[in-house]
Amino acid sequence: MQRDLMDQTLEGVSASYPDLDVSAYQVTGRLARLGLYLARRQEEVFGRFGLNRGEAGVLSALRSAGPPNRLTPTRLGRGLMLSSAGITSRLDRLERRRLLVRLPDPDDRRGVLIELTDRGGELVDAAVRANTESETQLLAGFNSREIDTLERLLRRLVATLERAEPG
Repeated sequence: MQRDLMDQTLEGVSASYPDLDVSAYQVTGRLARLGLYLARRQEEVFGRFGLNRGEAGVLSALRSAGPPNRLTPTRLGRGLMLSSAGITSRLDRLERRRLLVRLPDPDDRRGVLIELTDRGGELVDAAVRANTESETQLLAGFNSREIDTLERLLRRLVATLERAEPG
C-alpha cells in the first residue's frame, strides 16, 4: 500500500513518544484529514450556489423535514449541532436572502417556525444534487462491497462517539 503524509507524521510522533502506542492515529488522523478534504470539496460545490456548508445544512434540514418544510429554530439547531446563537446568525443571513422565512408558531405564542421558501427550495435542491454528484465521484474508485464495509465501520465509530456525548 502506498505511504502517505500520515505515515510520515506518525513516524515523527512515534519517535517523539516512544512509550506511546499511536497506532489509533492511523485511523483517526486519516479521518481528521478526510474531514478537512470533504469540507473543502463541499464548500467549493455549495459556493457555486452562493452558499456555505452551514447554510446548505440549514436549507437541507428544512427540505428534509417534508412539506411544509418547517422546523423550530431549536430543532434546527439541535439537528445541526449548533448553539442558539449559531443557528440565529445562519437564519438571519438566509432570511435576508429570502431563502427562508420566520413565521409565528401557532402552538407557541412566543415561538417561531422557520419555513423554506420556494426560492430556497430550488436553490438547495440544485446544490444538493451537485454535491451528491461530487461525493459519488469521490467514491468511484471503490466497489459496492468496499463501500458497504466502509459505511458499516464508520457507522460503528460514529455510534461510539454519539454514545459518549453528554445529553
